[in-house]
Amino acid sequence: MAQLDTRQKLEILADAAKYDASCASSGSVKRDSRGGKGIGSTDQGMGICHAYAPDGRCISLLKILLTNSCVFDCHYCINRKSSNVRRARFTTDEVVQLTLAFYRRNYIEGLFLSSGIIRSSNYTMERIVEVARCLREDHDFRGYIHLKTIPDADPELVHRAGVHADRVSINVELPTRAGLERLAPEKDATRIEGAMAGVKRDIVDAGDATRRYKSAPRFAPAGQSTQMIVGADAATDRDIVTRAAGLYRKFDLRRVYYSAFSPIPDASAVLPLQRPPLMREHRLYQSDWLMRFYDYSPGEVAAAADDATGMMPLDIDPKLAWALKFRDRFPVDVNRAPREALLRVPGLGTRAVDRILAARRWRRLALADIGRLTVSVAKVRPFLIASDWKPVALADKADLRADLRPLVAPQAKQMELFG
Repeated sequence: MAQLDTRQKLEILADAAKYDASCASSGSVKRDSRGGKGIGSTDQGMGICHAYAPDGRCISLLKILLTNSCVFDCHYCINRKSSNVRRARFTTDEVVQLTLAFYRRNYIEGLFLSSGIIRSSNYTMERIVEVARCLREDHDFRGYIHLKTIPDADPELVHRAGVHADRVSINVELPTRAGLERLAPEKDATRIEGAMAGVKRDIVDAGDATRRYKSAPRFAPAGQSTQMIVGADAATDRDIVTRAAGLYRKFDLRRVYYSAFSPIPDASAVLPLQRPPLMREHRLYQSDWLMRFYDYSPGEVAAAADDATGMMPLDIDPKLAWALKFRDRFPVDVNRAPREALLRVPGLGTRAVDRILAARRWRRLALADIGRLTVSVAKVRPFLIASDWKPVALADKADLRADLRPLVAPQAKQMELFG
């Protein structure tokens, strides 16, 4: 086989990394580069992905695999051992030099590095850690680093990854244990969760040490995340929401990422022939948003799914689906309702709710006032009472879903759907 140059490797390994969704860089720590020391700062083509921080900043990362060779044979993975794909492998120095070159040209603000498993979990993890160590210690790299860790690796190696990285992540892969056993028999849910628990302990310990001693070493200040594949097994949206809620609770995750299964070349016969609708992935992200920012309990979010199928409706967002399912909770009085009730009004986002709470301290709010605080007053109008507006009770409005559906654009952005 002909020797590949760095550009050819980048083409192969950047394409192979596109299936990993968990590369958002929110929560990074600013590393000041004033005084001419260090390379880059996180606060200011090929293999470059664009992620978004909570404040709306677009963060560019070099997103690559160390190698797409793998000793595992997971049915859903295009890089599995039995897959007929073109293979490539970076050396650790090649990844370091690529990262520095892209950074100096202002193409990226950091690195997202994952890998197939070569030789063994420990050998692969050692190579991943060495890339981060070299960037931080040998080149004083101050950009963002996200490392995908290997759950079977020695805990000390995973700990060293967190010392150098802003964020670490360990994929749970599939929503259910049964799905993992069927589609990735070489992976073990107990070992994966054990590794996640170890990262959580290290983050907590580092936080305690930092509060006591300013010079204490940092550990994954942007926390840990995970990813699960949607649509490769029989898990329903209700199963997925419940699983995600448990992961948030047990491991204090920053994010759970959802990746719609995509059919791959030479696919295993046990996999679906078609990918699930991308809107399903979008609805799961919105459901996740409700738990993280709108104070919905996992049970409330799961209740938005269809009782018979356990799936979220695709034509409306889960917040509206929940409201239509529990019509007796509406309408709510914007001049009297607590924050919890206002957050459940379709079309009202967290900012709009906070503005309503601040404004009503000074005067009673009319429907026009609400219109100035939200994206679409037409969407919120059936669900609230204002000083000059009282709608027909939702229980008496049987065709409300049909009336509201045209107000929700199929490709609307997540925040627009929530107001």
